[in-house]
Amino acid sequence: MTRKITVSQTFSARHFRASEWLSSLVIWTVVALISGALFWLLADIFWHGVGQISWDFLTTKPLNAGREGGIAPILVATGMIVGVCMAVSVPLGVGTAVLLAEFTATESWLGRSVRLSLDALAGVPSIVFGLFGNAFFCKTLGLGFSILSGGLTLACMVLPILIRSTQEGLQSVPDDYRRSAAALGLSRTATLWELLLPAAMPGLMVGLLLGIGRAISETAALIFTSGSVDRMPESLWDSGRALSVHIFDLAMNVSGGESHAYGAALILVTILVVINSSVSWLAERFRKSRILVV
Repeated sequence: MTRKITVSQTFSARHFRASEWLSSLVIWTVVALISGALFWLLADIFWHGVGQISWDFLTTKPLNAGREGGIAPILVATGMIVGVCMAVSVPLGVGTAVLLAEFTATESWLGRSVRLSLDALAGVPSIVFGLFGNAFFCKTLGLGFSILSGGLTLACMVLPILIRSTQEGLQSVPDDYRRSAAALGLSRTATLWELLLPAAMPGLMVGLLLGIGRAISETAALIFTSGSVDRMPESLWDSGRALSVHIFDLAMNVSGGESHAYGAALILVTILVVINSSVSWLAERFRKSRILVV
């Protein structure tokens, strides 16, 4: 009897080790494939685009349909579009997330309705947002093909991601924070600003990064709202070509524009990396400073 139990236990231990080894192999294989695909993509963009990068490329306007010249007006238009998007979406997104997480019951009809609407909007294709932006901002509001129309359309696209990530971050904060603040006599506003938002900063940071990434790399929605004019914009009411639209146009519509498309793509990837690193650093500093003050 003892011998049978020992053999059974030995077999179970070997089976467990084999299953664990197989699971680890599958996980590391998936990680290697994903990392390899990302490395190949970045290496390809860098290899074909680094030769185009120069001071003139960053400071001059496109010439010969983008085959020559630089991308200065494109960079300015992209910055203005993303600026409008973030200026509108961040206050609305954080405010709505705070309302849903702190001032609305989870099972209330308002909370369920808003969550359902946000989940539905998050899955809407960008081309649909573009058509909506063209019909509402460009025509109904009379903004025309402008940077303002493009930024407002992108804000509509970014809001669901920003709201849901910030809401999840706030709801993940332990209730002990709220009870301790109430015991100390802190107001709900002080509790929110001094305790909850710093603790929920990772969720807000994720939403902000995803929002910026989607806004700066969006193409379809901007074609219908901000246009594709490659001149230097003078105001928010001017039409402007975003960097992603410029890359698409060079790669698909301009014969011989592939080299400049790679150069613009390398600039776009570099901007995304810099923004992600900067936002992560600022969010961590903000969280630590708030906790130290408390």
